[in-house]
Amino acid sequence: MKIEHSGDRLRKFATRKGITPSWLAEKFGISNQALNNWFGRGVPKKDLYRVSRDLNIPFEWLEEGGEDPTFEPPAGLRDRDASGELVDIDAWDDETPLGDNEVYVPFLHEVELSAGSGRFVIEESDSTRLRFFKKDLRQNGVQFSNAKCVSVSGNSMLPVLRDGATVGVNVGKNSLKDVVDGEMYAVNHNGQLRVKQVLRLPTGLRLRSFNRDEHPDEDYTFQQIQEQHISILGHVFWWAMYSR
Repeated sequence: MKIEHSGDRLRKFATRKGITPSWLAEKFGISNQALNNWFGRGVPKKDLYRVSRDLNIPFEWLEEGGEDPTFEPPAGLRDRDASGELVDIDAWDDETPLGDNEVYVPFLHEVELSAGSGRFVIEESDSTRLRFFKKDLRQNGVQFSNAKCVSVSGNSMLPVLRDGATVGVNVGKNSLKDVVDGEMYAVNHNGQLRVKQVLRLPTGLRLRSFNRDEHPDEDYTFQQIQEQHISILGHVFWWAMYSR
């Protein structure tokens, strides 16, 4: 049985209050990857008091756990709207109307062609989507229409991305010249949707997993890229996942 730690409790608090990971990362001046490390491994001891104070979370509960407190709206927990004015952050659910400062971002998923053929194509879902703040997309250089979401499958990207993690993908950066070596990209591999680190080679591309013990590097020549219908869907600019 998994033992809950301070990162689990911080995630629980954020979920209850409808706070986005990108807002938390900006609030504490850390990267999205660092925040995911907090969620996965626990809030660093040196940051526990600051997180507790700034979010108005009981320090003892954040550090040691116990019975969940009844959270009051955190003092000073505010965001900025498009005009720069401070506004309160409100919790929301699927029935909450989209705000003027938000956009829906659809998911990409695999769709099987012709029953029993075993072939897949990648299409945009007409029902599964996430909402993002427009300012978060702007800050990451993502045009609203180019933002898509993808669910990660398997353990190849551990410890950074677990099975079931969600990543945000900028499909406006989908050519070989856009590739920054070592960055994560969503890749279409003959209809299979994959998330990998991508590196350019003089002869083609290298797809790399973080879990290289079980998933060694995959090198493809330009000819193999064409033959196996490999294409870059877009650059991963955001990710989030539950600890389990």
